[in-house]
Amino acid sequence: MSGISKGISKVEISLKWDPSPAGQPPTDLDVVAAPYLAGDPYGDPAYVVHFDSRSPDGTITLNRDSPDGKGFGWDEVMTVELGRLDARYTRVVVGVVIQQRSGRRAFVDVLNPAIRIREGYTVLAEDDFGGALGATAATIAEFVRDEAGEWSFRPGVHGYEDAPADFARVMGRPRP
Repeated sequence: MSGISKGISKVEISLKWDPSPAGQPPTDLDVVAAPYLAGDPYGDPAYVVHFDSRSPDGTITLNRDSPDGKGFGWDEVMTVELGRLDARYTRVVVGVVIQQRSGRRAFVDVLNPAIRIREGYTVLAEDDFGGALGATAATIAEFVRDEAGEWSFRPGVHGYEDAPADFARVMGRPRP
């Protein structure tokens, strides 16, 4: 039975951080996800899911959104149902964006940020953005569908300094 594999089917991406100190503007981090078409897996995303949105087919949903990190436990939670994604999508990239309403803020300015990516009870990755401290946004996960239709996970936090709107457009491009 060692040749039978189901690949990854459904993942949960969780994000948390501590609220800003009293008197400081709130810190707002957002989880974003974008699927890419088989014909252009590193081009423009087919669509982007973020706060106040979900995928057209309901396979990518933001279950919890926090504008200030004042939640209990995980402040933002997104579910990605890879097993239900249409076959025309062969890649999904997940990222985190820091809203820049009150001036430039990088991960080094966020109190105790953390991410956790898991499938069921199995933790696939955890990170604290330590490798992207000067960045204002970061990709945190990549899921790729192989020719057999199975999804695999490619971990890694990769920082960007693009504006939130620009990050959604470039987050799936190949890294130099």
